[in-house]
Amino acid sequence: MKTWVLDGGLGLANLSLTERPDPRPGPGEVRLEMAAASLNFRDTLVVNGLYMRDQPLPLVPLSDGAGRVAELGEGVTGLAEGELVTPVFNQGWTAGAPSFARLSRSLGAGRTQGVAAEQLVVPAAAVVRAPRGYTPEQAACLPCAGVTAWAALAGELPVTPGATVLIQGTGGVSLFALQIARALGCRVVATTSSPEKAETLRSLGAAHVIDYKQTPDWGGAVRAWAGGEGVDQIIEVGGAGTLEQSLKAIRIGGAIAVIGVLSGAEVKLSVPHMLMGHVRLQGITVGSRDHHADFVRFIENTGLAPVIDRRFAFDDLPGALQHMIARQHVGKITLGLGAG
Repeated sequence: MKTWVLDGGLGLANLSLTERPDPRPGPGEVRLEMAAASLNFRDTLVVNGLYMRDQPLPLVPLSDGAGRVAELGEGVTGLAEGELVTPVFNQGWTAGAPSFARLSRSLGAGRTQGVAAEQLVVPAAAVVRAPRGYTPEQAACLPCAGVTAWAALAGELPVTPGATVLIQGTGGVSLFALQIARALGCRVVATTSSPEKAETLRSLGAAHVIDYKQTPDWGGAVRAWAGGEGVDQIIEVGGAGTLEQSLKAIRIGGAIAVIGVLSGAEVKLSVPHMLMGHVRLQGITVGSRDHHADFVRFIENTGLAPVIDRRFAFDDLPGALQHMIARQHVGKITLGLGAG
């Protein structure tokens, strides 16, 4: 099989498309013929050595993909050959609360090989059927971006109809969060950097859009839009560069789901502001297999679909990663593989 491998050092220059022996499933495992993959900002951090210290090499990158069941290992039931499935992001987190053990095996980082390969073997307990009617490309967008947005809005910090939600930008998580929040009956305010992206946000149901370049104090503008009280929940994807403004935008007793570090990883916080405002900061590391399965059911009930920005061929993974790094995309960036 063909597979992308990061070896000999970190950085895009050390990614190569190579061949490896076809894998075979052991007891309790399933072999997938991969049909599509999608990118997350995390993948660029992993490849460039910014995600974790001392990333072991060689590594097959990427966490998100979809494939068709090609072979069942001994003892596997409940799956059939030809079914379209997605491997879950956290391979060891089936259900329950997060723990070190449950979060220690995420695809495409550390010692857990990723999905940028024509074939993949994973535990049968760590895959979820794709939503009915989804293409492989759509299904490949779910494991990290989709499940993260779902866990933030319906899992760790569940919103109620009528709540106000702030999303930041037009990346994969943000656009999933916008669609989920609207389907749950929430009002959404969004930040962006261009009129074109603002139109996309409005077309997906954003009630109000703020250009953060024209309005640097967008936290105050969000608070004003929310009647002077602030919004109920924020999907915080920026990190260091946006958290200060998010604290301005959140209402007393509101919640900030911290899920990304697009603008930096370290920030000074106003502790009195958080204390006096009863603000809840909740870190979100994607979710469990149960979160993933719940999200699939939600998709089938609502018709929600990912926004796909651009499609790349499998042999142009470096180009796809460069497109992600440029941050001009709207929605998800995908790769096509062979088993569509």
